[in-house]
Amino acid sequence: MSEGAPGRIAPGDRVLLTGAGGFIGSAIARALLERGAEVVAPIPPGADTTNLDGLSVATLEADIRDGPAMARAADGCRYVFHAAALYRFWAPDPEEFYEVNVAGTLNVLAAAEKAGAERVVYTSTVGTLGLHATVGVKGNGSRPAREGDWARVEHLFGYYKRSKYVAEHEVLRAAAEGLPVVLVHPTMPVGPRDRVPTPTGRTVLDYLNGRIRGYTDTAMNVVDVEDVAAGHLLAAERGRLGRSYILGGENLSFKELLCHLAELTGLPGPGLRVPTAAALAAAQLSELIEGRLARRSPSVPLEAARMATTRMVFDDSRARAELAYASRPARLALARAARWFADHGYISPGRLAKIRWQD
Repeated sequence: MSEGAPGRIAPGDRVLLTGAGGFIGSAIARALLERGAEVVAPIPPGADTTNLDGLSVATLEADIRDGPAMARAADGCRYVFHAAALYRFWAPDPEEFYEVNVAGTLNVLAAAEKAGAERVVYTSTVGTLGLHATVGVKGNGSRPAREGDWARVEHLFGYYKRSKYVAEHEVLRAAAEGLPVVLVHPTMPVGPRDRVPTPTGRTVLDYLNGRIRGYTDTAMNVVDVEDVAAGHLLAAERGRLGRSYILGGENLSFKELLCHLAELTGLPGPGLRVPTAAALAAAQLSELIEGRLARRSPSVPLEAARMATTRMVFDDSRARAELAYASRPARLALARAARWFADHGYISPGRLAKIRWQD
């Protein structure tokens, strides 16, 4: 446990949790409730709260862009977990990314300070970290990325990464001014209750529905969402103030990920390798025609294509050493995600009939 840490989250502790209805947020809510915490969850008007059904969570209608509402929600809270964010690869109005991910974060930080919260855990993203170590100067990767790897601004593709990078700067500024904040960087979480689904869950779902017929030369770090949630609690209890922790799992090539899914489901394997130039060209065309001209979400967002052609592998040894963080094998995480999508009607009937589950 770090010096000055508030200690273990105890029964009756009042906790503010933003983003509680989301994929990661609902997993954090469940982990907090298992500890007996009193979870306060501000929910934006009209947001889907299905992930909270049956949970003893105190919900209130409030948007993180509403500063006074956040201050009221945080009143009396010992801990604040800020997991809310606009996480997608495209939006009709790019300014919305900054309104939610930056201005909303500033409101939550101010609310936590006013409430005298003993610890704030901010959910960042590995997208704000530099990947130069994973690709090498000449494209030959030397090691997975770590918390101390700085990002080149021109490599922050898309408004999601850029806005989260700016928000992280503001979180670190607050930490420097004395706010007791710890940052966590989830990698590629998969698992139950990915209802939207998130861009990471979409990869699994697209394979299950037969939309992925090839693979690009890339790699990613796959982790179960419930392990990420457990890591958030560990960060609150043991993390060093102002310090960042990658919450990851297992590094896999895209081909290996698809092979795992094929073995789990009995569906066809990954097919042929898609050249990087072809993947980027298809995304640029989709972004132009569907995004800019038709004003609808592109079938192949450019940011997603850029990620699919980048080695996003990470080293989470700091969290394991300092927080006692642990994660299950990626194969199990992928199996839980695939089963949930199948059980909740996300897979087409024809494709579902072809699945032969392997334990």
